[in-house]
Amino acid sequence: MKRKIVVFFMILICFLLQCTVFQALSLGGIVPNLLIMLTSSFGFMKGRKEGIFVGFISGMLIDVFYSSFYGGYALIYMVIGYANGYFHRIFYPEDVKLPIIFITVSDFIYCIITYVFLFLLRTRIHFFFYLKSVIFPELVYTVVITVIFYRLILLIHRKLEESEKRSASKFV
Repeated sequence: MKRKIVVFFMILICFLLQCTVFQALSLGGIVPNLLIMLTSSFGFMKGRKEGIFVGFISGMLIDVFYSSFYGGYALIYMVIGYANGYFHRIFYPEDVKLPIIFITVSDFIYCIITYVFLFLLRTRIHFFFYLKSVIFPELVYTVVITVIFYRLILLIHRKLEESEKRSASKFV
């Protein structure tokens, strides 16, 4: 229960940072996707169920505040969390390169999906312009922020793991 509450507040903090602070720090209108970073991180740190949970809450926040179609972003984030959960077995806390690669790929897939549903279906077919002016800058910005924030997410994850082990050892 403690983990769920802490994770919920982490999602809320990342959402607020993404929508307020990083909007003010946007580079050419591009903002890093902290919720993808969080969803991917918890997916490969804890597995598919945690990835789906974090993805659902993150996506619903985006849906409620920015979308006219509820559930679309929640589904995208859940799929990304679930897919990253498959790599839970090869997760090593000391390795930073692998999570950065997963977060980059997840953000790229998210950008492609949003391009398809928000622009391509409206017959705006300027993909290479969108790739050059939106997708690549967002990927770079997200990766730079991931290098900074990932250590904090990992630290919180380790503290929660230690707390769960201590409380489990009390009952044994």
